[in-house]
Amino acid sequence: MKPIEANGYSIFFNENAYEALNSHLAENQYSSIFIFVDSDTNEYCLPVFLPNLETDLNIEIIEFEPGENNKNIETCVELWNVLTDLGADRKSLVINVGGGVVTDMGGFVASTFKRGIDFINVPTTLLAMVDASVGGKNGIDLGSLKNQIGVINVPKMVLIDTTYLETLPQNQMRSGLAEMLKHGLIFDKKYWSLFLDLNNLNTGDLDTLIYQSVEIKNTIVTQDPKENGLRKSLNFGHTLGHAIESYFLENENKTSLLHGEAIAAGMILESYISLRKDLISNMEFEEIKNGIDNIFERVVFEEKDIQPILELLIHDKKNEYGTIQFALLDGIGGISTGQKADNELIIDAFLEYNS
Repeated sequence: MKPIEANGYSIFFNENAYEALNSHLAENQYSSIFIFVDSDTNEYCLPVFLPNLETDLNIEIIEFEPGENNKNIETCVELWNVLTDLGADRKSLVINVGGGVVTDMGGFVASTFKRGIDFINVPTTLLAMVDASVGGKNGIDLGSLKNQIGVINVPKMVLIDTTYLETLPQNQMRSGLAEMLKHGLIFDKKYWSLFLDLNNLNTGDLDTLIYQSVEIKNTIVTQDPKENGLRKSLNFGHTLGHAIESYFLENENKTSLLHGEAIAAGMILESYISLRKDLISNMEFEEIKNGIDNIFERVVFEEKDIQPILELLIHDKKNEYGTIQFALLDGIGGISTGQKADNELIIDAFLEYNS
């Protein structure tokens, strides 16, 4: 597969990825390498990654606990301190090997340590491959509020090796599919249609689907790297999805949702809002709802859950001047940003979802 050229870096795939990495290491005079992993990727992915690394540089492995609840400033402080204690300097390189939490937080730590050192992302989950590791967004959560603190800063390269997906449980694979579905819904109707009959897809198709998904996201981000316009389309399903994810994360009576599970619910809810605003037809809404339901189980919302979720919307990063901003579908394959919806309409969306 050909590399995908992004804004200031390249995305390499499978066997070409390690060749590009080793060439980069040979061409740049780094002083040391620090590999960030969580305990899961340390066990399952690092044994695949390290044998492909060709360098005489000193390598330090820095591990932290997995999970969204650890993507916070406290973990960052620990990582900054470890880098300092191990003698990291301005010429050190950070390589993030892991899922979205690792690439998000690792990129943020590298971007802020000594005013910024180089980093490379090696995503090991489907979600990180098609979304988190691409586009230059690096950040952490503020309490239960998703990605409130962060920077936009691109890696030196992204290496996508689908071999790592063999280590993933099925729920993590499904979580990544949510972003792939989104890319089709907002940008490419034909790509969306490929997921309507999963029985016709085989393992060999996955590499191609991942490549196309990365192409779609990269096309959008390249045109709008700072999210002033077109990039806002990537927020479809995320305005409500992030609020749902945060609510289930902070509520001790709820089982936390994977990112993709929350976004799948958010896409159905925001598709209904699109329907009510006459942006999609009832037939399109039913197609979207059935397509997502074929992959994801419905999230159970009790009546008492809705108001706290609405209150979390106030903190969404996409809000402007205190107004909640939605990116809604404008037909399947199209998007309309800067859309507004009042609480009554949002509540109606939850009622329809539960019906």
